[in-house]
Amino acid sequence: MRGRHLAFLLTPLLLGFLAACGRAPLHQQQAFVFGTRVEVLIAGQTEAAARPAAAAVLREFDRLHRLYHAWQPSELSRLNEAIAGGRAAPVTPALAALISEAQRLSLASEGLFDPGIGRLIGLWGFQSDDLPVALPDAAALAAWRAARPGIADLRVAGGEVSSGNRAVALDFGGYLKGVALDRAAAILKAQGVHHALINIGGNVLALGSKNGEPWRVGIQHPRQPGALATLELGDGEAVGTSGDYQRYFEVGGRRYSHLLDPRSAEPVRHTQALTVLVSADAGAGAGTLSDVASKPLFIAGADWPRLARALHVEHVLRVDGEGRVQVSRAMHARLTYVGGQPKALEKIP
Repeated sequence: MRGRHLAFLLTPLLLGFLAACGRAPLHQQQAFVFGTRVEVLIAGQTEAAARPAAAAVLREFDRLHRLYHAWQPSELSRLNEAIAGGRAAPVTPALAALISEAQRLSLASEGLFDPGIGRLIGLWGFQSDDLPVALPDAAALAAWRAARPGIADLRVAGGEVSSGNRAVALDFGGYLKGVALDRAAAILKAQGVHHALINIGGNVLALGSKNGEPWRVGIQHPRQPGALATLELGDGEAVGTSGDYQRYFEVGGRRYSHLLDPRSAEPVRHTQALTVLVSADAGAGAGTLSDVASKPLFIAGADWPRLARALHVEHVLRVDGEGRVQVSRAMHARLTYVGGQPKALEKIP
């Protein structure tokens, strides 16, 4: 029995950019937030201007992480305690807005994106800094399935949140990194920074360019070291990836990842990785949509093209459980495959 927590690839290519500092300035700051490594790269600014702007972004990341932590004391965990006790709880306007937006996105994803399954995540042992070492109790899983809790069970009104289903527990782990990307972009622009790359554990948003050249990132191969493909990003574009190699454990030679299907209450097995690219047309929510959309499309499996259309996501790359690659034609046109085009590749209209 063993477990691993592997990082995304979307940084080694970025680190290579630092070699170009002699031609034009490129400022980088890193931190560990949201349970992963985050970095901010700023191009075309002096060190004196870039440093405080990047620091402001990292402070906002830390604030969001502490404010909406699912299992440590926070505004979110206090709300979860109230729901479990059958009580309505006052919430800040910011949290009320996050819940309402998450409900909208959950509805659009036909419930496959659902931040209301925090208790299920806890049953599987993924609400911990350490990976689980055993399967969850079967009776507890059955009870969760019988209750069928979800974010749709929450009522937001009059500055309070309530629920008739006490099994609902919010976990913004598949949502908050995208929100943070959009916040970071707004902070940087407010400070006069218009050329930057923000990376939160593989969820990436680009602003402008890297000293006149497009920002380029790599998409991790889910079963091999290195990149499956690389991708150039335009101004305001965001990339989100979900993979079963990110956070998982193994029992009896079988992999159990943190990506759970709310319909079955089980980890997904039919997909290894799924990446989406969201264009600047999504507006201020490109980061949020990129983070959110990769989860339901990962869970949807072979049905992902239909759901992608419903979510208005045109650029998708999927690696299925057998390692076969499916890619939307729009995404295929944007990718440069490392080592050549995969042999088992299917282009989806």
